[in-house]
Amino acid sequence: MHVLVVGSMAYDSVETWAGKRDRALGGSATFFSMASSHFARTDIVAVVGEDFDPRDLERLRKRGVGLEGVETRPGETFRWGGRYSRYFETRETLFTELNVFASFRPVIPEALRNAEVVFLANIHPRLQGQVLDAMRKPAFVALDTMNFWINGEREPLMAVMPRVDLLLLNDEEAFALSGSGNMLQAAEAIRAMGPRAVVIKRGEHGAWLFTAERSLQVPAVPLREVTDPTGAGDSFAGGFVGWLARRGRFDTDTLAEAMVVGTLVASCTVEDFSVDGLERLTQATLVERHQRIRGVVSDLAVNWQAGGSE
Repeated sequence: MHVLVVGSMAYDSVETWAGKRDRALGGSATFFSMASSHFARTDIVAVVGEDFDPRDLERLRKRGVGLEGVETRPGETFRWGGRYSRYFETRETLFTELNVFASFRPVIPEALRNAEVVFLANIHPRLQGQVLDAMRKPAFVALDTMNFWINGEREPLMAVMPRVDLLLLNDEEAFALSGSGNMLQAAEAIRAMGPRAVVIKRGEHGAWLFTAERSLQVPAVPLREVTDPTGAGDSFAGGFVGWLARRGRFDTDTLAEAMVVGTLVASCTVEDFSVDGLERLTQATLVERHQRIRGVVSDLAVNWQAGGSE
């Protein structure tokens, strides 16, 4: 199956215990597509500025990512800078420069409107709804959001929620959206807003999947060292949604498989800056990491040979 992601492409300046990286390739659509493309055909709809390095576009092309929907506009690319504490307990945003992203209005090329699987990355919920208006008939839609939209744009967010199959968000966002500080209650309240499934991400504590039939906790992969957690959530989403597209199925058991794959992919992202870990990613790496968490939860099975439409 064909995956379409609509979101941001950016340059990040990141400081962690491991060093500093300026103008690192980033953005929600970038991390997502670099992950998803390991499993399924993936296209991006995004905007970049005239300063965007053609070599970074080539990195995406080498992964097989489709760039027909990437628009170049006069001005500079979205920029973000952040500094993490030694053990990543806190993150300080140093600057946010929206630049051309401030006026982003997604335009879906005709050839991409038939994509079967759509990921609406973290953009204004009104724009997310407009993307869905432009699509023909996707089989599966996943959505990401954040507290800024939950608190400040709740009405358009609530309007788009019944139109999606899956909502991915972290525990703080889940509590803000639901009004409950209990994760089970929060998931139930969010599913009542429309999504069939909810994934609540908890960083180093793994992630939870909630559906009407099942709840499942997947632990994070034990890592000796984390270099940069930027993009981990979008990489998780890319692995998750890309696996669903590869399998061409969206039942609860396949969602559970996708939870595992997303977790494994995200673990590769955080071991390096930017998308470097995703570029080196291989199935052998995923299989090895799968064994690490199967030792914790024995029934986290993934059929790595499973086929499907890419």
